[in-house]
Amino acid sequence: MVFLEFEKPLEKLYEQLEKVKDVGEDGVVDMQATIDELEGRIKQTRRDIYSNLTGWQRVQLSRHPERPYTLFYIEQMCRKFVELHGDRYYGDDKAVVGGIGSLDGQTVVIIGHQKGVNTKMRQYRNFGMANPEGYRKALRLMKMAERFGFPVISLIDTPGAYPGIEAEERGQAEAIARNLFEMAQLRVPIVCAVIGEGASGGAIGIGLGDHVMMLENTWYSVISPESCSSILWRSWDYKEKAADALKLTAEDMKGFGIVDEIVKEPQGGAHNAPEEMAKTLKRQLKKAIAAIQEKSVDQMVEDRIDKYVRIGQVTHAS
Repeated sequence: MVFLEFEKPLEKLYEQLEKVKDVGEDGVVDMQATIDELEGRIKQTRRDIYSNLTGWQRVQLSRHPERPYTLFYIEQMCRKFVELHGDRYYGDDKAVVGGIGSLDGQTVVIIGHQKGVNTKMRQYRNFGMANPEGYRKALRLMKMAERFGFPVISLIDTPGAYPGIEAEERGQAEAIARNLFEMAQLRVPIVCAVIGEGASGGAIGIGLGDHVMMLENTWYSVISPESCSSILWRSWDYKEKAADALKLTAEDMKGFGIVDEIVKEPQGGAHNAPEEMAKTLKRQLKKAIAAIQEKSVDQMVEDRIDKYVRIGQVTHAS
């Protein structure tokens, strides 16, 4: 198990539990009472820690190395899934995956960021930072979904769009802007879920939808706390302060009207019970799609545009 800095009390209890279990396995001394006591303390400590997390602690949880990513959710939610590749312009971006899946008999197009589960795969997936061809691949799949009447599911988990010079040369900003333009008018339901990090244009590039949900321990912001700290204080040392100031948690986003729903995670985070998290996410995605499908297509598109027009407030200086 990987423990974050604020989970150190849990780490010590787990170490004690393992030692007691080792003694109990010898069969000389009955340690069951001690095991039960330690397991109870672990549950209570976990409850205490996770009952009042700060913004920075939720950012840390969203980046947990054992947290489930897009391909895990697809595998758990879809009995059948066919991945499709390439943008038909430049190439295939491994940071964005997508294809056609079956969600309990409902055919859907699923797209999402993929970070990779180990060092080699993270490099292969470019740490979930998409190039322009990734967004163009996503758009190609969304237009295909529109052609056949399939709902679109978007799973967001990225530290941002790739900022390299080659990405800029191939039109990074235009690719993201084009996706926003097309997604606003797409004539099939779009349900988006932030499953990890939701940073900047890299997230919104596949994040405009009829219904947007965030998992409990995720974040959504125009900039990461570290980058914000670097700009304001020229140091990463103030990242905790920046995270609080940015108001980037799911609760904040729900309060601002930017997202429509918060999906509760298992206690301790999605990585503690990934299969359970996948079942919960699947249930909420199906529920959201069914609600959107009750509308006419014209009404659905009109409501989607109105949803984004209403976000934010315009003030005029007197």
